[in-house]
Amino acid sequence: MPDIVSQALGIEGLWLLVLGAALSGVVRGFSGFGTALIFIPFAAMVVPPVWVLIILVIMDMIGPAPNLPRAFRDGDPGQVGWLLLGSALFLPLGLAVLVRVSPDLFRYAVSGLAIAVPLILSLGLRYTGPMSRPVMAGTGAASGFLGGVAGLPGPPVILLYMSAPVPPASIRANTMLYLYGYDILLLGLLAVQARLEWVPVVLGLAMALPNIIGNLLGAWVFEPSRARLYRGVAYVVIIAAAISGLPIWD
Repeated sequence: MPDIVSQALGIEGLWLLVLGAALSGVVRGFSGFGTALIFIPFAAMVVPPVWVLIILVIMDMIGPAPNLPRAFRDGDPGQVGWLLLGSALFLPLGLAVLVRVSPDLFRYAVSGLAIAVPLILSLGLRYTGPMSRPVMAGTGAASGFLGGVAGLPGPPVILLYMSAPVPPASIRANTMLYLYGYDILLLGLLAVQARLEWVPVVLGLAMALPNIIGNLLGAWVFEPSRARLYRGVAYVVIIAAAISGLPIWD
């Protein structure tokens, strides 16, 4: 185990993982989303795609934990359950695609999606239909596939909630609860498929500390009355992280 820890902490570009973990924690703390959209472009510059997902899921199960009680109070666990059902059905398909793509293609796909989400949200599109079970399950299915193939389960759920007439506190809470449940699903599937390795697990545990600090800081500054400002800041950070993660800078 000491050799594994030394190998993990001796990875070239470790500072990029730390920066991505801290920034993504801050944004998730005040917006309820953004961990994968910000962290993955940074991490993909340092480690292989499957390692990126392992580090992310380990970190992401620890970092937001202090904010979960508030999320359960403000959110709707019933809606989150239908999202997770759809996600569980399509996550294996996404992972099957991920293991067959090159690291550069993975980075382009992740950065492209991370740039597209804020741009789509900024158009002000609105969903006026009911938040029915089929809608929630279908959104979860799209999220599960994207989570498996690119490590980005958030965009479909974010697009649904932020385009629907839902209070900011509920958006933040439901998104946070869903992403935490998705992390549990992904970790279980990676374990069943024997894809968990010790080095990325150790890195995930190490990145949890800056991520927790970021989450606490983000939650501390969160005020529902300033939701529009926080959303704008989140968009800027996400796009900047995505652009910095493009392979063209190598």
